[in-house]
Amino acid sequence: MAALPYKQSKQSKKGQVEEMFDNISPRYDLLNHLLSLNIDKIWRRKTINKLRPYQPKTILDIATGTGDFAIAALKLGDVNITGIDISEGMLNVGREKIKVKKLDKQIRFKRADSEDLPFNEGEFDAAIVGFGVRNFENLKKGLSEIQRVLKPGGVFFVLEFSKPVSFPFKQIYMFYFTRILPLIGRMVSKDSSAYTYLPESVNEFPDGDRFLAILADVGFVQNECYRQTFGIASIYKAHKPNN
Repeated sequence: MAALPYKQSKQSKKGQVEEMFDNISPRYDLLNHLLSLNIDKIWRRKTINKLRPYQPKTILDIATGTGDFAIAALKLGDVNITGIDISEGMLNVGREKIKVKKLDKQIRFKRADSEDLPFNEGEFDAAIVGFGVRNFENLKKGLSEIQRVLKPGGVFFVLEFSKPVSFPFKQIYMFYFTRILPLIGRMVSKDSSAYTYLPESVNEFPDGDRFLAILADVGFVQNECYRQTFGIASIYKAHKPNN
């Protein structure tokens, strides 16, 4: 069975993911940093540092959630960032966050579907997505849409969970990820399914070389993978062809 947040629901995966993030949005930031021991902040910073040499001026942040990746991208300097997500609950948290930080002139949020982006072809210099591609209902369709809205030669960075392979870290991590993390997630988020779905979706996601192959299938070129923290996460870099 495909990984779904609410297995008894008749909604599509997309509808279930939207409902799940709406449900957990008030406690999402707390749980995200708590469960990752704040390592997720380091991974985002590393991804943005890899983006820096490209000097993008317009960036699309797909599955922006509460906007942490968009905010991290402001370290690049004079940039305009559009963050999209299907969860209005997550976006509302993000809007409040950038309002408090007085960042609303550089970041704008819009409710949108990553598989049907409401932007023109070639509109953005770069695209980023953090911990979101595994939630796409149709992975290839979403990646194709992202490529469409990039300018020729534009760069695309993905930060996503992956699966450690080395003993004994793999065994220790998987025990935490499948047993401890869902328990804490249920207690704090009050959603009994969201943090069971997380390890299931990570296990199902085609990480590493398989994801690089999918990027190539939809037309991205110069695709690379950088493993992080013993393989817990990976940073992927891909380019839209120049012609």
